[in-house]
Amino acid sequence: VQLQASGGGLVQAGGSLRLSCAFSGRPFSNYAMGWFRQAPGKEREFVAAINRSGGTTYYSDSVKGRFTISRDNAESTVYLQMNILRPEDTAIYYCAAGRYYSGGTLPDHYDYWGQGTLVTVSS
Repeated sequence: VQLQASGGGLVQAGGSLRLSCAFSGRPFSNYAMGWFRQAPGKEREFVAAINRSGGTTYYSDSVKGRFTISRDNAESTVYLQMNILRPEDTAIYYCAAGRYYSGGTLPDHYDYWGQGTLVTVSS
């Protein structure tokens, strides 16, 4: 399995970005997907997750109402729409795929990881 994240960049506070993660190597619909982030000097933290069908989503309290996770099983891609961005959202964002957990909030719930894409929010 390979995951390729993209879409990061520099944005002003209050702005928006859309991250994408392209999945390949196995049937995409067999995997729940998640987004995590890691800021400098901090541990990797859960951001959002989506089940295999895309019918159920999960969010951390810090992004609920601002971020939206979605997936396109025909395109084998998961997205993270990020609105009303804040400086504290600055981090490297990682997508992850998990075979056995749906809505996992811990890194151990995922089997495969992308390389990360940097999001920087200026104040």
